[in-house]
Amino acid sequence: MHFTKVQGLGNDFILVNCFEEKLDISKAGDLAVEMCRRRTGIGADGLLLLLPSKLTDIQMRIFNSDGSEAEMCGNAIRCAARYLYDHNMIAKSKITVETPAGIIIPELLLENGVVKSVRVDMGEPRLERSEIPMLGRPGMVVDEPLAAAGLTFHITAVSMGNPHCIIFVPDADEVTLPGIGPSIEKHQSFPRKTNVEFIQVLNRDEIKMRVWERGAGVTMACGTGACAAVVACVLNGLTGRRVTVRLEMGGLFIEWAEDNHVYMTGPAEEVYTGSYPA
Repeated sequence: MHFTKVQGLGNDFILVNCFEEKLDISKAGDLAVEMCRRRTGIGADGLLLLLPSKLTDIQMRIFNSDGSEAEMCGNAIRCAARYLYDHNMIAKSKITVETPAGIIIPELLLENGVVKSVRVDMGEPRLERSEIPMLGRPGMVVDEPLAAAGLTFHITAVSMGNPHCIIFVPDADEVTLPGIGPSIEKHQSFPRKTNVEFIQVLNRDEIKMRVWERGAGVTMACGTGACAAVVACVLNGLTGRRVTVRLEMGGLFIEWAEDNHVYMTGPAEEVYTGSYPA
């Protein structure tokens, strides 16, 4: 089976073009666990599948390194859009992508025919507790106490088609992700588990983020998490609506626009191609 290794700001994926490769989708979770192992497999945060769609230009499905399926992934969809363009599968710059979180629209930003970055309309954030989903009384979850890992955190919860729990901290580098992340990811308040973002506000236009991803653990970047973090910043009055999110390998530019859609702009690149025993 041929694959392409892709990455967006260090968040890396094994992309399989299912227009050309045969893959049993029912076994994709097990395959993701096997392929994504860092030492005995290819190594990645997830398995990214490109499939035909009856609704849109393409269908994208993501399986985390633990075998669970993610509803959406912002870094993965940028990588998918660039792959489609660079491999002449789609000639237009704006693409419609079917995902379990709904239809997402990435736009390729070109310079002399070369993709420089990808801007994605990530849709509207979902803020009602039941939409995240999170247990408890109806309404938004903003600066709400949550007990986990022997501590009490003040959290803001946002769904970008997948659940996010945002926590503001004085210094993101001081957070021990493996010590805190799993307890919040699997907290009983989140029936479908949750991604966890720790945010240090640098100024009104810039934040620093570290992330514990649901189903993948510590990752270098999370696109939906960056979007959710900016929404949380605005809800808590900490930043404006146009913010650069600083991650370990660079920045994502996030805008929560007046149309209530969140737009994410950032890089995506192909790392290498290879073959894997079928």
